[in-house]
Formats: sequence, C-alpha cells, structure tokens
Amino acid sequence: MQKIILYYKFAPIADPEAVKLWQKTLCERLDLRGRILISKHGINGTVGGDIDDVKAYVKATKEYPYFKGTVFKWSEGGRDNFPKLSVKVRDEIVAFDAADEIEVDEHGIVGGGKHLKPHQVHELVEKYGDDVVFFDGRNAYEAQVGKFKNAVIPDVKTSRDFLKELEDPKYNDIKDKPVVTYCTGGIRCEILSALMKKRGFKDVYQMDGGIVKYGEAYGDDGLWEGSLYVFDGRMGVKFSDKAKDIGECVHCAGKTSNFENCALKSCNKLVLICNDCKSGNETCSADCRTTLAKEP
Repeated sequence: MQKIILYYKFAPIADPEAVKLWQKTLCERLDLRGRILISKHGINGTVGGDIDDVKAYVKATKEYPYFKGTVFKWSEGGRDNFPKLSVKVRDEIVAFDAADEIEVDEHGIVGGGKHLKPHQVHELVEKYGDDVVFFDGRNAYEAQVGKFKNAVIPDVKTSRDFLKELEDPKYNDIKDKPVVTYCTGGIRCEILSALMKKRGFKDVYQMDGGIVKYGEAYGDDGLWEGSLYVFDGRMGVKFSDKAKDIGECVHCAGKTSNFENCALKSCNKLVLICNDCKSGNETCSADCRTTLAKEP
C-alpha cells in the first residue's frame, strides 16, 4: 500500500542547504518521490511512496527540533503520482514575493491570522452569519472546481499576484468583517493572513489544516462545494461520492471537474474539458485546435 503526505512547517532554518541535503538523502534512501521546498522560513513538502517508508520519513523528519510539531496530512496516492524527487532551496517556501515581509520564530509565522479548526469555522458562521467572509487563498483557476459557498475569489493567477490584489479598494468593505482565509493545506493562508493584517484587514482567521482537514471532518455535508485541485498527477480529489461538479467545460459549458493541459504545446494552458468533449478536442480554443491541425 502506498500513500501521499502533505505538510509544512514555518520555523527559522539557519542552514537551508544542509537541511536540503539531509532531506534529499532521506527520501532517496526510502525511495520516495515528490517536491520539497526549503527556505530560511521553514519547509513545505508533498511526497509519496510505500506506507512504511512514508512513516519512516515522518518519524525521521520530526526528529529535527524545529520540525517536531509538524502536522502531516495523509492522502490517497503514491510514488507514481510524481515524476521524480525534487528537493530545492528557495527564498520562500510559497512564492508570494514577500520574503522581506515574512517574520518567523519558533512558533511559526509572526502576525498571522487566528487558526480555526473545522468545527470552529462553523461556530464562527453560527455567531456572525452572512457577515463571515470566506477568502480563497489559492490561484483563481483552483476555485473553478471547488470553493466555500459564497467565497471571495481573488483575481490572481499565482501567489505572487496577491500583494497587488490586496491593495485593491474593492476589498475595503470587508476589512472590518470576520474574514476566514482558506487554501489546500493551510500554508498559503499562513502568509496571506499576515499580509492581509498588515494591509488593514482587522479580523482575520485561517482555516487550520486547510481544505484538506475540513474535507476530512465534513466531507460534502458542510460549507465546501466541488472538488479539490491538487498539484500532482491526480489533478483533483473529491471528499465523497456526493461531491458536485461546479466547473464548466470550456467547449460545451457542461459541469465538470476535469482539468486538461491544452494539447497545443506552445499554449499548454490548463483548462476544464469534460469527458464528453475530451476525445479529439483537447485544446482550449478553436484557434489552438486549428494551429494543432496544421502541425506536422
């Protein structure tokens, strides 16, 4: 049996290159594949392999003093969902281009939003009703297939776009409301919530464990709707058989959660294409289809 784990830990790393070498050697010894980013702010990883090897990885990683309290989220999948093992050092473990704004201590991000467990999110909604604003901390295309009901979906293509987006006056009317940020596993909201507070959002929360933990707790019987986009070979996961398809096929507008890369390699845009339209029509537009037909 194989499994995938997702995890992150914000902690001060004195020598990221040394941690990189240790992590790479550990994963190679356990025959794990996936992606791990390390910076002076901490570590962010998704790896898969045989369950016993993944357990051994978790145990060894927690032996590093600053990674002791890391929460590992388990998911279906395995080694073959990743083409290779990649362990890299970066300025940030999530690319907001805000390295100079991020402050980390032994407890994690300094000045971030208050963490809410899934049941606490429901309690907040029960207390404040429609005044609670769900704020998507992911790229806009991820929200096409799954989101919290009535959530604010920022106009961003990458995390780097958030700094400019948060300056937009269109958010002024929610800066005094309770705002719950959410993302896949929680890591992007650690940073996003801190950036929002620095820009005048007064009552900011973050969903502890992200959509993954919320889905484990409530499946499709809560405030979430649709499927969860993930950055590996699976492309997306659903929490139950009751999950709705809320995305729209680029060709027929039929409901779907199926992402495909445009078959025209020079385009390669990630688009929603339903299974009915997929066969022989795997381009994002008529122009790309025409260009593809002309290629030798």
